[in-house]
Amino acid sequence: MTKVKSTLLLLVVSLGAIAQVPVSWKVSVSVAPEMRQSFLKGGRLLLHVTKQNEREPRNRSEITIGITPHRWDASSPFVIETKDKNVLSIGLDKLPKNASDKYYFQVVYKQNPDDGQENVPGNLYSTIDSVQFSTNINLSLTLKTLIPSATIIQHKFVKTVEIKSPILSAFSGKPRYLKAAVLLPSGYFDNPDKTYPICYRAAGLNGRYTAINGLINNKEFSDWWFSKIAPQVIYVFLDSQGPYGDTYQVDSENNGPCGKALTEELIPEIEQQVRYSPNAKMRFLTGNSTGGWVSLGLQIFYPDFFDGTWSYSPDPVDFEHYGLINIYEDESIFYNRYGYLQPGRRTIYGEPTFSMKDWIAGENVNSRTNNYLISGGQFGAYNAVFGPKGKEGLPSLMFDPFTGKIDHSIAKQWEKYDLKKVLEKNWVTLGPKLQGKIWVWMGDMDGLYSNVATRFLQKFLDKTENPKSDAKISFTAMAGHGQEWSDKAVLTLIAEKVSKMEGSKLTK
Repeated sequence: MTKVKSTLLLLVVSLGAIAQVPVSWKVSVSVAPEMRQSFLKGGRLLLHVTKQNEREPRNRSEITIGITPHRWDASSPFVIETKDKNVLSIGLDKLPKNASDKYYFQVVYKQNPDDGQENVPGNLYSTIDSVQFSTNINLSLTLKTLIPSATIIQHKFVKTVEIKSPILSAFSGKPRYLKAAVLLPSGYFDNPDKTYPICYRAAGLNGRYTAINGLINNKEFSDWWFSKIAPQVIYVFLDSQGPYGDTYQVDSENNGPCGKALTEELIPEIEQQVRYSPNAKMRFLTGNSTGGWVSLGLQIFYPDFFDGTWSYSPDPVDFEHYGLINIYEDESIFYNRYGYLQPGRRTIYGEPTFSMKDWIAGENVNSRTNNYLISGGQFGAYNAVFGPKGKEGLPSLMFDPFTGKIDHSIAKQWEKYDLKKVLEKNWVTLGPKLQGKIWVWMGDMDGLYSNVATRFLQKFLDKTENPKSDAKISFTAMAGHGQEWSDKAVLTLIAEKVSKMEGSKLTK
């Protein structure tokens, strides 16, 4: 792309970012007296608007409006005005000119300093109000509900582990905690002297250890898990909570030494409580999507600590193919080298459904900094995990939030998390340690285009020597993101590997 074209594209994007909104809405937000003790200054107000009445707007909305109300102390209402220059929004520009529908309004106050997400414990939200569409709306909403702490199901075969992390607490200068939920195999209590294989399940983006609740409440899975044919594996649900969103369970300048804390604090505590012996060499990993990247990344970064990984639809493992973007060479993540909008998502038939520009606009709205920096979303997390610290102790920005222009000096610093580059640079030492330990599945029509990066990882591994990699990477034609992921499937694969390992020991 020529410099002239690039400049014009960035100018167009900048103008679009400050386009005039088509409505003048004023929403007065109050904090209920009983909630004022729970109120924290400096949070983000998010107004959600939808035409759908079968769900709460905060769970999914066509329109989101965001503003950080500085110096608001909750003693008086704060008014969100769509015409305010400090307000960011998505969806307002798509309102029909002659709309006559009823719209449902709800506001969330995102204030939890330890969790970058919105609908998480510690944040406040209002009841729902509905009004007939108008270009001039005046509405009052009251923050009446505090989202409670998450709980884990009470069950004989479910164990919760939570510890204060000295490593992360020292990094942050305040207490930080690590937690996990453990699903024990059906034979666990009948064999008190047995060491069982153990598998650590990394969650999808911003996933929580509460995922165990849904699995144990799933009758089909539960019936299978407690049957005689089920794998005898200890299954551990990790939690990815972090101040900027998902921590990816690895050491980073912004989240702190999360990988060190995981491997030196949380995992030893879990394994002591469930009587796993590290000498068994049956400590495995699995995960889907972000969890796919985490499970593969942890195996690569800690090749002696973990004994095998099953990674499904991992996030980009090669940053030269970060979706369809080359972060080291491309000028912008919003437009490709041909001047077209860069897609961020697609259907399995190849139809783009969401542009990178729209994706980042949504994260900008969700962040109290008015950019994706601490949105708690995908790119807010990426910057915190992969990038260096920036101004005021916050993560750096790898690209401009309104033009998409890439800062290559920061992109270069992401290299240490580029899994393909890590393997390329360290194959002599890593290769022998990873033999028999890598299994990856990917749909060839991945909805986030992550299959492209996985293809290039496979190309590298196919060319390796001394040793020749035995990593198993498989692709399914016309399959989408995470299409073949299931806990049952991966646990069965782990059981098969364990059976082969045990059979091998008997023949020696």
